[in-house]
Amino acid sequence: MRGDHELILTNLRKARGAEIVELAEAATIIEVTGGDMGFSGPVGLKVRIIADKAVEKMWNSVTGANKADYHLINVNPGIDYNIKEFADIRVASDGDNCPKCGNGALTSTRGIEVGHVFMLGTKYSEAMNATFVDSDGKEKPFIMGCYGIGIGRTVAAAIEQGHDENGMILPRSLAPFEISVLPLKIKDAKIMEAAEKIYKELSDLGYEVVIDDRDVGPGFKLKDAELIGIPVHIAIGPRTIGDGEAEFKLRNTGESRNIKLEEIIKVIREVLPTSI
Repeated sequence: MRGDHELILTNLRKARGAEIVELAEAATIIEVTGGDMGFSGPVGLKVRIIADKAVEKMWNSVTGANKADYHLINVNPGIDYNIKEFADIRVASDGDNCPKCGNGALTSTRGIEVGHVFMLGTKYSEAMNATFVDSDGKEKPFIMGCYGIGIGRTVAAAIEQGHDENGMILPRSLAPFEISVLPLKIKDAKIMEAAEKIYKELSDLGYEVVIDDRDVGPGFKLKDAELIGIPVHIAIGPRTIGDGEAEFKLRNTGESRNIKLEEIIKVIREVLPTSI
């Protein structure tokens, strides 16, 4: 993020209609104001002054005295100094009052810039001689703009909005898989047969499915499935296979229940329609 001083310079450049605006060096400040950097003020200053609109309503202020180690108190615009040119220069910050009603206060939080739009005007089209014939029969430069959406930032924003202590809670459209099939004991033939059958049926229906057939403990599989944000988990273990059931869990709500193996496809279709 750019610093506040850079934003202020940008606003000042726009206010003056200048191509470039730079911070004055210490020697220039002494030459113009007569005082060291940090002690500049508007009283008695014989240069063009462009002030932020907020200065217009600042009464009994403290300013620099244009003399090293000195300040002035109870300084007021229109009395102690005059400013004819005001512009929107300063950067808004927490606690600023609403400019319309005066009651509301500004609050700010950090966010993620997922996308942006820039108005480029005719700067580049004129440089490239990119023109079109308008309805009046005259050639004119294209008015250009550009936009961008960050793929990585989109995922980051989704994670920021959807997560808990166990990991990511991703929307179906962003998750690496829609459904995870978790055989909790791969050396059990009945468990693997049921898991592979469910995996194939769901894959044939067009779902994005992953089967975790790693030879690791149940805790690893369940935790990893939650960590990477897969929306639906179907776990088949020794305790459920005997009853012909599997544990069905939704990642976003934490809802978990046992359902019959033959009803899994029906339930999946209800919570995840085949078209999104």
